[in-house]
Amino acid sequence: MRYASMEDRNAIEAEMPWEKRDVPKTLYGQVTQTATRFPNHNAVSFQLLSGPTDKKETFTWKQLHGKISQAANLFRSLGVGPKDVVAYVLPNCNETILTLLGGAVAGIANPVNPLLEPEQIGSILRETGAKVVVTLRPFPKTDVAEKTAAAVKLAPNVKTVLEVDLNRYLTPPKSWIVPLVRPKLTTTNHAKYLNFNTELNKQPTTLSFEDVQEDRVGFYFHTGGTTGMPKVAQHLYSGAIYNGWLGATTLLNEDDVMLAPLPLFHVMACQVMLMGAVASGAHVVFPTPQGYRGEGVFDNLWKLVERYKVTFVCSVPTALAATMQVPVNADISTVKTAFSGSAPLPLELFKRFEEKTKMTIVEGYGMTEATCLVSGNPVDGEKKVGSIGIPFPYTDIKIVKGSAEGDVEAGVDEIGEICVSNPGVYVGNTYTEADKNVGLYYKDKYLRTGDLGRVDADGYLWITGRSKDLIIRGGHNIDPAEIEEALLGHEAVAFAGAIGQPDAHAGELPCAFVELVEGASVTEQELIDFCKEHVTERAAQPKHIKIMHELPKTAVGKIFKPDLRKDAIIRIYDSALEGAGSAARVANVIDDKKRGLVAQVAMNGASDDEVDKALGSFTRPWEKAA
Repeated sequence: MRYASMEDRNAIEAEMPWEKRDVPKTLYGQVTQTATRFPNHNAVSFQLLSGPTDKKETFTWKQLHGKISQAANLFRSLGVGPKDVVAYVLPNCNETILTLLGGAVAGIANPVNPLLEPEQIGSILRETGAKVVVTLRPFPKTDVAEKTAAAVKLAPNVKTVLEVDLNRYLTPPKSWIVPLVRPKLTTTNHAKYLNFNTELNKQPTTLSFEDVQEDRVGFYFHTGGTTGMPKVAQHLYSGAIYNGWLGATTLLNEDDVMLAPLPLFHVMACQVMLMGAVASGAHVVFPTPQGYRGEGVFDNLWKLVERYKVTFVCSVPTALAATMQVPVNADISTVKTAFSGSAPLPLELFKRFEEKTKMTIVEGYGMTEATCLVSGNPVDGEKKVGSIGIPFPYTDIKIVKGSAEGDVEAGVDEIGEICVSNPGVYVGNTYTEADKNVGLYYKDKYLRTGDLGRVDADGYLWITGRSKDLIIRGGHNIDPAEIEEALLGHEAVAFAGAIGQPDAHAGELPCAFVELVEGASVTEQELIDFCKEHVTERAAQPKHIKIMHELPKTAVGKIFKPDLRKDAIIRIYDSALEGAGSAARVANVIDDKKRGLVAQVAMNGASDDEVDKALGSFTRPWEKAA
């Protein structure tokens, strides 16, 4: 159907309440419905290598339904009940999909980022109480098996580890070589190890237990890679089914093909792309275990589009920027749309990508705590570049600001905290730990996102900042507290503030500002080296540290981070201008009511095009200084 405007959105809502929609009650019911409607349509494809003629494995919807049934039966045979957890520490492959969906049918599926350190993985496994873990068998050029073994050692609740051998995706002679060079697993633990596919193939292809027709928690998603106990968000079946329904209603049909080189531990890949396919009957393609990070993926991207006759490319701003470096060397005429999420998309990148590929970019917004989807620019309608579109059907957004009378709803174009209510928000139980849900809701209904934004007169949502200060590096959330706590562990540091500095490729990179203990002496490089030892998450290690005589503080002594962000914008933008050979420089950074932080540039004889070329890849806007 055509989905072009707020009027279309409102018309969908006016048809009936969400509770009256004829959608399946359970995840298995949704998979069964689609497999019955489109048994011979392609459902999922995976290829280990990135070449356009490399070996691939494709399941039809009928085949996928049978495989999911087998996976669910396997997990039940290993003692997994409806409230028990199947975790996986896997890169992308077809077994990852089977574990996600089969795990959620049998119990609760818990995707874990394989890039995390063993201590962090172990923390998540303890927090979720996982009984079964699915991971890789040792394989060349990856340490996933070794890290998972070390993590399981820290999680005594794990009883069984199922290993996936990626060698089956290779062809001779590479498949002959892997057994000869396969690394040995040196870390041992208490769990019983079994081969995933050997055990899977013992199971019947129909469900061997009752799929109880009730809504329940089907997924746990952790919200980042910080030290200590992570936040784990709970997703109901109904939230996942709602996300799939949105895809099938506003975007996809059974003839669509999505290229999704995104990790299957992230909600965008799982609850948007995969569930969109599950609900609509579309075909979703996952190239290489590392997705966009995989060897040769960018070089072969357009050829993969041609191979699978892709209609829909799923991406993030960092991947779109890298794609711009690759010539269009294949027939990509089948593509209708490129979807961008996870982080703001710079205006210049938006324009250059659409001009080069002739694709339409659609920006959207979602978050783990809301199962995912919140808003998106309508595919068939007006796309306001820089906005994150209009609320999806059955999603209600409030912009809430503080006042003398307490929290009140902001007016048109007024900035406040974005608060969300929709079928993906599990009110009162967003996180597994009850105390983390305290104060999380506005009027006991709307999830407080921690993002600052505004809604314009046409109903489009704009993000202007983040009240919770998260640093978003290429779509990956980094808690600044981890950096600050590490720096405060240095004997010379009295105060520390970490923020995200602008980056043309990743959107943001972590940086930090410190105030020293009186009389102490340390260099900025020594503090950077200190962080490399004490900030366990590599992505969170600051790329720049500035020592200040005194950090800016509020009246109650809290570090005032807006001033730190302004400092970082000036430093990064001036460096970019200088690197481009421009005489222009940032004269000031203002906090604009509608646009957030804006760099005011003294042109010094430079042209608008010259400055645009230097600064257009950053998400923070600029304007001429008065």
